[in-house]
Amino acid sequence: MSSLKEQFKRSLVVAQKNVKIYYLKGPVIVFGLISPLFLALAYVIGRNIPLEEVLPGLIGMTTFFTATSVGPSIVPWETRSKTLERLLCCPVALWTIIGGDMLSSFIFGFIISVIPLALTLILGIQPLNFIMLLLGLIIANLCFAALSVLLSAYPPTDIPATTMMLSSLVKFPLVFISGVFIPVEQLPQWGRAVASISPLTYFTDMVRQLFINKGFYPLAVDFLVLIAFTTAFVLAAIKLHEKTLTKRIS
Repeated sequence: MSSLKEQFKRSLVVAQKNVKIYYLKGPVIVFGLISPLFLALAYVIGRNIPLEEVLPGLIGMTTFFTATSVGPSIVPWETRSKTLERLLCCPVALWTIIGGDMLSSFIFGFIISVIPLALTLILGIQPLNFIMLLLGLIIANLCFAALSVLLSAYPPTDIPATTMMLSSLVKFPLVFISGVFIPVEQLPQWGRAVASISPLTYFTDMVRQLFINKGFYPLAVDFLVLIAFTTAFVLAAIKLHEKTLTKRIS
């Protein structure tokens, strides 16, 4: 059995392969760049709100959509091209492949989500704690990347458009219940209860605290809950992919 270190190296190789092949695919461009761009424009244009209060929603949306845009498409494409079977014939564990898919989603999301953060610095808007904000951005991208790999597990299809559309049915409602457009503290009691089931809620709340010092949850809770969601998504993705694997390669 290969060591954990060797398996991680193989995850990096899988991620490198995904970066070269899937970043410029049509669905990734549409769902990862175009969709959040138009949502961001719709969110900003015509709203007489200070930029500092708009930024948390923009950063939250950008991070969420970009980090979840690559993962749902990889496994169906691998299934269709029969490269999934080839990977499984190599000395790699299933979790190694899933880890590589997650890393490639994380890299895409992190690179794009840093752009609005860089713009804030160019415009002279300083977060209260830049290091903590960067750490939160890393954790959030890992969390959303893990969610994207989970969303690719079912249904076990070889049609990327199917998983991309089904993942959108999950992602778009999450955006509207996660305090992106309306801060959690302004939601009614039932709205807060619904918002609490979304990882995006805690990331948006974290960014809002680090920019304008306003938030609903303690900052430590935002970090801890994001880490808990990340762990749950990774474990669920591995288990679900194990169950659907035989249907993909049969």
